[in-house]
Amino acid sequence: MEGLNKTAKIQFFFRPFSPDPEVQMVIFVAFLMMYLTSLSGNATIALTVRVNHSLHTPMYFFLANLAVLEIFYTSSIAPLALANLLSMGKTPVSITGCGTQMFFFIFLGGADCVLLAVMAYDRFVAICHPLRYTLIMSWCLCVELVVGSLVLGLLVSLLLTILIFQLPFCHNNEVYHFYCDVPAVMHLACGDTRVHETALYIISFIVLSIPLSLISTSYVFIVAAIIRIRSAEGRSRAFNTCSSHVLVVLLQYGCTSFIYLSPSSSYSPEMGQVVSVVYTFITPVLNPLIYSMRNKELKDALRKALRKF
Repeated sequence: MEGLNKTAKIQFFFRPFSPDPEVQMVIFVAFLMMYLTSLSGNATIALTVRVNHSLHTPMYFFLANLAVLEIFYTSSIAPLALANLLSMGKTPVSITGCGTQMFFFIFLGGADCVLLAVMAYDRFVAICHPLRYTLIMSWCLCVELVVGSLVLGLLVSLLLTILIFQLPFCHNNEVYHFYCDVPAVMHLACGDTRVHETALYIISFIVLSIPLSLISTSYVFIVAAIIRIRSAEGRSRAFNTCSSHVLVVLLQYGCTSFIYLSPSSSYSPEMGQVVSVVYTFITPVLNPLIYSMRNKELKDALRKALRKF
């Protein structure tokens, strides 16, 4: 009981990126600009899909939900990270606050990964079974797939958060990161973490490999179907609807796999920080740009919306 009381009273601090306040301020400005750009870009896509009736199709329904997820996903990280950049790592977070941030980060990130697999399935049906598309991708199924993504993300998040915060934490309370990421927090535990590291690896492998396998399988059939399209215009249109999704998948899965599927013995806090910046700040900025630049219908809808203002 005494050990639990000590753990409950622990406050975590986040190590600054640099001991130089000027460098920290430059990083703060960069993070703030990326965060605001991410919020505005994803909100613009979600609102454009919402108000434009020509975009009320399953593909854009999933895209709008992805944009909303990205807003909450980056918002679970950015405020605390920005506060710590300004305070040179002197902003404390309680163990409850750290657990809450970890929970929402894993929940939203997991739902994001599953939703990308759902979007790949949607493109598979649209390209490989175009005549049956509206029948298969009913609105009821679309809503169920989005809810299913959220439920799976929630279950994984609960499992991992409980797993990590069962560990005892002692005097080492400086997190070598800018948010409460699983590997960084687990490295602060003062107990034996071998079982937890193995469990983390197995859960991460399952959560990342199953959606990625579904995405890969979908695109094998999609590529085969595109090759059979006779007209160059048809092939180009089919390719454009998929290429933006492929780029987003490569960014999201590439970075998360590097962090969560690397052996714990090779875990580098410095590299972990750099790679995490990519999928917590840079990717949410790039996603709206990738989709708006590669998708003609969305681009036209955005232009029409901008002209109204």
